[in-house]
Amino acid sequence: MTNPVDNLPDEITESRDVSERDSASDTGLSVGRVAYRGATSDPFFGFLIAIALSVGLIPLLPDNADLRFTLAWGALAGVSVLAWLLGSSDRIGQEHPENIAWGLVYGLMFGVPFLIFLREPILIPATEDMFPRFSVGTLLAYLVFVMPISETLFFRGLLQSQLVFWVVGILAALWNIVLFFPVMWQEVTQFPAVALVIAVTLLMMNMIYVYVRERNGLAAAWVCQIVANLLMLFIPFL
Repeated sequence: MTNPVDNLPDEITESRDVSERDSASDTGLSVGRVAYRGATSDPFFGFLIAIALSVGLIPLLPDNADLRFTLAWGALAGVSVLAWLLGSSDRIGQEHPENIAWGLVYGLMFGVPFLIFLREPILIPATEDMFPRFSVGTLLAYLVFVMPISETLFFRGLLQSQLVFWVVGILAALWNIVLFFPVMWQEVTQFPAVALVIAVTLLMMNMIYVYVRERNGLAAAWVCQIVANLLMLFIPFL
C-alpha cells in the first residue's frame, strides 16, 4: 500500500517541510540541535547536592542547627529556581480557591489527629530535639516560609513533574530523615522505636503532600504543608 503523502504534489510537500522548520524555529529548537541541558537534566543531581550538603554540614550541630537548615533548604530552593529559570520546570499557573481550600482541609485532617493523640508522647519531645535552641519566632519563620517553600518547589514542583508521585514522597521523606535525624541522633540511638514512629510520620506527611499536589495542584500542597507544620511541629514546640 502506498503512502498518501507520496502522492501529494511537490509544492505541497515542500510547503509542509518549510512549515515544520518554522515551527521548530519558533520553539527555539532547530533540526539536529541538542536541547539545552537544563531542560533535560536529571533532577536527582539537585537532590544529591542537597543531601551531600546536609550531611557535610553535620559538624555544625548542635550549636548551629539553624544555619545548617538554612543552607540545606536554600540548596533545594536554589536548584528549583535555576530549573525554573533555565530549564523546563513547570510554571506556576493561576490557582483556583477551591484547590487551596482542599490543601487546608487535608492539612487539618492529617495534622489534628496527630496533635490530639501523639502530642505528649511523640511530638513535644521530637520538636524540642529537632529544633534545638530555636526561638518561637525563628521556628515559626522556618515552618511557614523556609521549609514549605523550598520543599514544595523542589519535590512537588521540580521532581513531581518528572517522577511518579509516590517516588517523590519517598525521596522527600528520605530528605527529612537525613536532615532531622542527625540533630536528634542521641535520642534516635537511645529510643529506636520512637525514631521509627517519627520516620513513618515523616513518610506519611510527604505522601499527603504529593497526593495533594497530584490532586489539587502546587499551591494546595504548599498550604497543606504549612498547616501540617503548624499543627504537628509548631504547636507542640510551644
